[in-house]
Amino acid sequence: MKEKYNVGIIGATGMVGQRFATLLENHPWFHVTALAASPRSAGKTYEEAVGGRWLMDTPMPESMKNIIIDDATADIDKIVAKVDFVFCAVDMKKDEIKALEERYAKAECPVMSNNSAHRFTPDVPMIIPEVNPEHAEIIGAQRKRLGTKRGFISVKSNCSIQSYVPALSPLRKFGITEVLACTYQAISGAGKTFETWPEMVDNLIPFIGGEEEKSEQEPLKVWGHIDGAEIVKCEKPLITTQCLRVPVSNGHFAAAFVRFENKPSIEEIKKIWAEYKGEPQALNLPSAPRQFLNYFEEDNMPQAKLHRNLEGGMAISIGRLRPDTQYDYKFVCLSHNTLRGAAGGAVEMAELLAAKGYLD
Repeated sequence: MKEKYNVGIIGATGMVGQRFATLLENHPWFHVTALAASPRSAGKTYEEAVGGRWLMDTPMPESMKNIIIDDATADIDKIVAKVDFVFCAVDMKKDEIKALEERYAKAECPVMSNNSAHRFTPDVPMIIPEVNPEHAEIIGAQRKRLGTKRGFISVKSNCSIQSYVPALSPLRKFGITEVLACTYQAISGAGKTFETWPEMVDNLIPFIGGEEEKSEQEPLKVWGHIDGAEIVKCEKPLITTQCLRVPVSNGHFAAAFVRFENKPSIEEIKKIWAEYKGEPQALNLPSAPRQFLNYFEEDNMPQAKLHRNLEGGMAISIGRLRPDTQYDYKFVCLSHNTLRGAAGGAVEMAELLAAKGYLD
C-alpha cells in the first residue's frame, strides 16, 4: 500500500461528486489531483463550473476551487496520467456509463463507481465493506477479461439497501428466509434540495423509478458467492420492497420485517448487533465507524435529524426491534444516503481495496 494516492473525481459537479470533494478534502490517504465533468464544464475552474450550484453544507474545498475541469469522456488519457484511481459519479445513460467506466479500467485506472450501471456485471464486485469484503477477490477474474494489469471496476450498492442489509447481514447464520422492507428515502437521493424541488415540501411520492427492483435484487448479489469468474447471487431470502420518497433532506429509513429458519431471541439479535465488527473496523480504515451498528432502545429512535450523521454519517442506526404477527420480527433502521449510501461508502470501499493492495 502506498502512503498517498492521487485520485480523480469523475462527475465532480453533481451532488455526489460534490460530496466526494468534501470527503476527500483532508483525507489521510487520498489526494485529489483531477476533476472531470461534462464538456460544458471542461476548461473552467471547479469554482466557475459549479457556480451557485454548490449543494453541500460545508464550503467548496479551497484546494480544489482552482483545479481545471477535464472532459470526463474526451480527456481520459490526460486524467489517467494524473491519478492512481478515480471515483465515478456521472449523470449519463446506463450504457454510456458502462462504456465510460470500462474505458477508464482498460486505461489501467481502477474505478470506484457510485453508479448503478455495472452492479450486475458478473465479475464486478458490489461491496459494502463491513458486509462482503471477500468479493474483492473477483477483481483478478475481471482484470483477465478486460486484459488489464491494474485497471478494474468496483461498485457500491444502492443507497436504499444500506440500512437494512447491514442490519440483517450478521443474522444470516439463523437462516433468513423472507424479508419485507419499506424504504422512506430522502430527496438528496434524487440529487435535490427543498429549494430545487419545492413540490416535495409537505409531500410524499410513493414511487422511485427502478428503486424497488434494485432493493430486491442487489442484496442477493451482496450476499452471494464467487464461483469461478463470476459472483453468483444467493437464492434466499426472498425479498419484497416498496420505496417511497419523503420530505427529508438526508437519511434513508427502512421498516424491515424478517422471517428465520432458526429464530433467534431479541436479546441474541441485540447482542450480535452490538458486537458486530467488519474488516474495516479490524483494519482501522479512516472512514470506518468505530461502532457500525447502533441500536436505540427508545421507542421514538432513531430519527433522521438526530442520527443520520452518526460517526460522520457512516454508522447504521437501528430501533424498534419487536415480534411481528406475520413475520418473526420487525425493526426500523436509518443510514445517511449520500455518506454511507453514496460517496462515503465508495471512499470506504477504496480504503478497503487500498489496504488489500488492489490499488497499487
